[in-house]
Amino acid sequence: MNYRLGVLGFLAQAALDSEGHERGNYGLMDQQFALKWVQKNIKAFGGNPKKVTMFGESAGGQSVYCNLASPTAKRLFGGAIAESGSYTNFQNYFPAIVPIETAETTDGFAPSGSSVAISVGCSSQTAACLRAVSAATLVGVEAGVLYPFVDGKLLTKTPTAAFTSGKFNKVPVIAGTNHDEYRFFVAGEYDLAGNPILTSGEYAAAVAALWTTALESNVLGLYPYASYPSGDLALAASGTDGVFSCPARNADRLLSKFVKTYAYEFNDENAPPGTVAGVTFPLGAFHAAEIQYLMLVTGAVFPFTTDQQALSDAMIGYWTQFAKTLNPNSADEPAWPNYSAATDEFQSLVPPTPMIESNFTTFHHCDSFWNKF
Repeated sequence: MNYRLGVLGFLAQAALDSEGHERGNYGLMDQQFALKWVQKNIKAFGGNPKKVTMFGESAGGQSVYCNLASPTAKRLFGGAIAESGSYTNFQNYFPAIVPIETAETTDGFAPSGSSVAISVGCSSQTAACLRAVSAATLVGVEAGVLYPFVDGKLLTKTPTAAFTSGKFNKVPVIAGTNHDEYRFFVAGEYDLAGNPILTSGEYAAAVAALWTTALESNVLGLYPYASYPSGDLALAASGTDGVFSCPARNADRLLSKFVKTYAYEFNDENAPPGTVAGVTFPLGAFHAAEIQYLMLVTGAVFPFTTDQQALSDAMIGYWTQFAKTLNPNSADEPAWPNYSAATDEFQSLVPPTPMIESNFTTFHHCDSFWNKF
C-alpha cells in the first residue's frame, strides 16, 4: 500500500496536534485505512478477511511492529511478517519512539516538530503557515530516519512496552534480520560518499557518530579496528548487531511469550550484487538483500546461482504457506521451529537449504554486550 512518508507521514507539531484530529502518525493512519479497505472489500476479490497477512521490510518492518502494538489496528490482520524492522527499538540504549509531546519540542533521533517548522520558515509555529509550505520544501528538510510517536490513540505505548505487557494484537509472526545488515548503510554513508574509513582515527570518529560518545569506548573495545579487514567492516559489524540483530532478537523473545513466532536470519553472504563499484568491501547479506529472493523488485535484476534459486524457492514457500495457514511449515521445506527463549533457535536462510542456527546471540554479541546497557 502507499502511505505518507518522512515529514509528511510522521510529524509531531504542537499547532497541528492541538486541532482535535489524530496526531503525528499519519503514515501509520494511511496503512490502517488501507487495511480497513481490504477488510471491507477482500471478499469481492475471492479473499478471506480473516486471512490477511501484513508484510513489510525495513521501515515497512517497523510499521509491522507498530501495527502489532496499535489498538486501532485490532482485527485488521491475522498474521504479520517483519523483515529488518527493529532498528534501535526493543533495547535500552537509544529511545527512538517517544511521546508525541516530547517530539513536538525536543530534538532526538529526528528534529522536533518545532525545529521542522523553523527550518521551513514557520517560526510562528502556526498550522496555517505549515499548510502553506509546499510538499517539496517539507521533503527537502527531512534529516535521516524518522520514527513514529506514542500519540495516545494509534500508539498508546511503544512496541517494546506493548510486547512486554502482552497488550498487542496477538497474531502469529515471522520476524528476522540479515547477517550483514549495516554494510548497506556504511557503503552509502562512507564509501559511496567518497570517504571510506581508512584509519583508526577515522574509525573512532565513525563509531562516535553512530553510537555517540556515551557508547564509543565500549564499542571500540568489542569491535577494535585492528580485528577487521577495514574500518568499514568494523563499523558495519557493530551497526548490524546493535541496530538490527540484537534488538530484533529482543522483540522475538517478547513476542514468543504470547504468540507463535518464527525467527530467521538471512545468511546468503553472496547475495547479488555482491560488490558495488566504489565500495571497498563485499556487501554480504546486506540490508534488503532478501527482498529479491521473495519477489521481483524494480531496477536491476541479478541472476541467481542454482543454490540461490533453491533458497528463493524455499523462502517463497515459507512466506506463502504462512499467509495460507499462519505457519510457514509444509512438507516441501525444511522444518522451521517456533522461536523460544529457551532454545534460541533461528531459521538460517542459507543457500541452498535453510537450516536451524543456534549461535545467533554469540555471533552478534547480544547477551554478552548489547543487552547489558
